Amino acid sequence: MDDELRKRTQETAKKLFGKGIKMDPPYLLWKEFDRELANDFSLFITGKLYSRGVLTLPERQMVACAMLAALGAHKELKLHLNAALNVGCDPKKLAEVIFQLATYGGMPKVNDALEVLRDVLKERGEWEAFKKG
Repeated sequence: MDDELRKRTQETAKKLFGKGIKMDPPYLLWKEFDRELANDFSLFITGKLYSRGVLTLPERQMVACAMLAALGAHKELKLHLNAALNVGCDPKKLAEVIFQLATYGGMPKVNDALEVLRDVLKERGEWEAFKKG
């Protein structure tokens, strides 16, 4: 089971974080403080939770982005917007998810999250195509 879980964790992490913007995943920070706990977190979050088949990776990423935007967690939002794009989320739908925050989180949260999305798209070289589409 351990080898299968580690393989699933690595495969899922590669799909989510294997390309796009360059930033350190939180795992590296966790590992600086406690290597064993960092591995446990990674195996649970990426290997067990994110690899479940109930929601697809794009659906999970849209939920994660909505939650992170609502919380105002901009560094994590940047990481997960990039991951969402990596697994095929439409950037227009990600923008729409962010606009949905207006009712529940307020316009300042919308504005901040849209800035993060724009920055991610620019870093990936996808901003001009987004504006045209």
